[in-house]
Amino acid sequence: MNYVLNNLPERSAKPRNKGLTMAMDKGMSLREVEDILETSGDYTDIVKLGWATSYVFPQLQEKINLYKEAGINVYLGGTLFEAFVIRNQFEDYLRVLDKFGLEYAEVSDGSMDMAHDVKCEYINRLSKQVTVLSEVGSKDETKIIPPYKWIELMRNELDAGAWKVIGEAREGGNVGLFRSSGEVRSGLVEEILTQIPYENIIWEAPQKAQQVWFIKLIGTNVNLGNIAPREVIPLETIRLGLRGDTFHDFLNEGWK
Repeated sequence: MNYVLNNLPERSAKPRNKGLTMAMDKGMSLREVEDILETSGDYTDIVKLGWATSYVFPQLQEKINLYKEAGINVYLGGTLFEAFVIRNQFEDYLRVLDKFGLEYAEVSDGSMDMAHDVKCEYINRLSKQVTVLSEVGSKDETKIIPPYKWIELMRNELDAGAWKVIGEAREGGNVGLFRSSGEVRSGLVEEILTQIPYENIIWEAPQKAQQVWFIKLIGTNVNLGNIAPREVIPLETIRLGLRGDTFHDFLNEGWK
């Protein structure tokens, strides 16, 4: 840091198991990635190459190398996994992971119907080759999953070998964990946390108000995902209580 400020919350250190920030790369150029790494690399733990952007991006290996050289884990979006599976090309998907030296993968079923035991089989198989993140929740805003079901799905996927489970919100933050307005389904989140340890969940929270809500509820070291690359540093200031939204949350009682 550039100077000393007392009474800041203690942030976990990289490589982190909690307090993760997962950024979403929706097709940035290599130069943009270099710029982001220069400023935000120390605060970024994981990067998701969103959807199937890796299929069309012209310099994919070079981009992956940039992230890995910066000590940042990178993986392909779950929609790409589904695109391979629905075409009966899972073995080809495994070859893609090998070809590009990827050590992380996402398993999701937000865009296609998949029996949960089948999804868990994919998680289990992939976990023997890479670190798996599994996404829970539907991209269909009309599909409401009750809290007990979220808990059951998350627990089963962790048991199947997932390193973390991801709470679905899409890049807009308006499905799954959130209402179409972006408001958090607070009862859902709080009930999930009664059964699933917070450090095992990455909450997709692309909107600032959502990030603030989770930090106030869980603390500075909550895992947050689908963060826009240029919002990583602003998020870090929210985590540290250095922005108006959380300014008083981490001060000693005598300072408030």
